[in-house]
Amino acid sequence: MPIKMKASNSCIELIKQFEGFKSKPYLCPAKVPTIGYGSTYYADGTKVKLTDPAITEEQGKELLFNTLKQYVDAVNKYVNVELTQNQFDALVDFAYNAGTGALQKSTLLKILNENKIDEASLEFGKWVKAGGKVLKGLVNRREKEKALFLKK
Repeated sequence: MPIKMKASNSCIELIKQFEGFKSKPYLCPAKVPTIGYGSTYYADGTKVKLTDPAITEEQGKELLFNTLKQYVDAVNKYVNVELTQNQFDALVDFAYNAGTGALQKSTLLKILNENKIDEASLEFGKWVKAGGKVLKGLVNRREKEKALFLKK
């Protein structure tokens, strides 16, 4: 059984880079109300609504750290092979963006759990659509995740 891992500062910076900070609620490309650094829920489990008040960047960071736990836990739970810190961070960023359900059902996870690292890395590039459209931001994010995943 692989050891339980934690997200590094590199992972947190990657999430912050791609999510960006927004103090007011907005609809993400998948049409989900979102706030802060891509959070769709508050710390108490309440869904973000477009009518919610703005938050500070400090509150956004707290929300990021609070919600990050579920994605870290999901990667630790679903991955059955030893990972490097870079691989773990890439998968946590992927799960943060695509969701834990997407990670759990993905071919990426299936191939990874067969310990086919290079083959698994090719799967990142298949997750670049939102609302049926290829988004340049997702293409860039997946390329960065793949590069981090393969980085020694």
